[in-house]
Amino acid sequence: MDMTPTESSIESTDLIGLPTLMTLAFTGGDIAAVADQLLKRIKRDPKDATAQMDMAVILIMRGDTKLALSMKALALRSQQIYSYRRPALPIELRALMILGPGDLMANSPFEFLLDGQPVALDLVYISSTLTLPAQLPEHDVLIVAIGESDINQALLAELEQTLDDWPRPVINRPARIAQLARDSSCALLTDLPNVLMPPTLRVSRATLEECCRPPRLASTLVKQLNGVDYPIIIRPIDSHAGNGLNKIDDLVDLTNYLINSSLNEFFVAPFIDYRSADGLFRKYRVILIDGIPFLCHLAISQRWMVHYLNADMLENLDHRNEEARCMAEFSQTFAQRHAAALHAITQKLGLDYVGLDCAETPDGKLLIFEADSNMVVHDMDAADKFPYKKIQMPKLFHAFAQLLARRCEKNL
Repeated sequence: MDMTPTESSIESTDLIGLPTLMTLAFTGGDIAAVADQLLKRIKRDPKDATAQMDMAVILIMRGDTKLALSMKALALRSQQIYSYRRPALPIELRALMILGPGDLMANSPFEFLLDGQPVALDLVYISSTLTLPAQLPEHDVLIVAIGESDINQALLAELEQTLDDWPRPVINRPARIAQLARDSSCALLTDLPNVLMPPTLRVSRATLEECCRPPRLASTLVKQLNGVDYPIIIRPIDSHAGNGLNKIDDLVDLTNYLINSSLNEFFVAPFIDYRSADGLFRKYRVILIDGIPFLCHLAISQRWMVHYLNADMLENLDHRNEEARCMAEFSQTFAQRHAAALHAITQKLGLDYVGLDCAETPDGKLLIFEADSNMVVHDMDAADKFPYKKIQMPKLFHAFAQLLARRCEKNL
């Protein structure tokens, strides 16, 4: 299907939006033509905030994050509230989504889940200098899309107070999102039955540098990691998608990592070898919607650092066939094997919607790499290569829309 926005939609005062723009880029559409038309709008009207917000998305996808964030900041000086074009379907409920500043990883991309649903969606942005406007769009349910990060902790704390007596149902309370930092979520989940989440520590550069100096002082770090020695994994605070993530096998590796990084704080955890019997690594992205698990994808790779885009799923038919079987049988297999663990995680996190990047250990435990509310969930994969996703992903999207409907006691 041609996802290229029409001229009228580009000229609209509504957002083109993340799902349309990212799908267009992902499928090789003419994103440059859309960018050219948006730039013409901005030249005609330097305060065209909607065009600036859409252009910021394109700039981020092009890798020009610094300019994108400047464009976004410029838009927010003029306007905090944005609307998506209303779907052709009859509107059954109205959702208002609260977002914070930052790039595409800073907020939960719920727009993907609601695209094509009978839901009117408005967005409102807040920041340390932008409070919620006094006048907000009418809405049946409020969705907090601000993701956990160091910089967002204060914003989430302030928003929790603001929403304390909100007159509409709230999806994903800010205080619950704030607990999703890698070290704090680990502390919450580590002792749950049949769950393995390796102890994760926030460690300063100074501490790691001490570990590299003779006499070796790494024993302090090892004790903090419950006696686990090398190998460890290390990543910068607030990093995602494998950026800066490394496996450290010895003191030389750690020294080289610090030489090549200018950052001052890191998350450190023991490395868990989660290879299956065939020697391949399998990483599942499971989404919990009101406690019900849905499989977003299964990535299969020879590499321990598995991401769906760096796994060879597109090239390997056997791996796609396995993913298709896993999706079709998920509720009877994986979800059943780990039903108690997934229920316990839902209860402990207390979120209406949350994602888990996870695996299975050889002894049958659920290995949790990360729990986060802003993992990307989409239906952009090509139907000729991934026909099974066109069956499974709409079920997830429908489940999210049903969650909103239940919370505001409406029917979809």
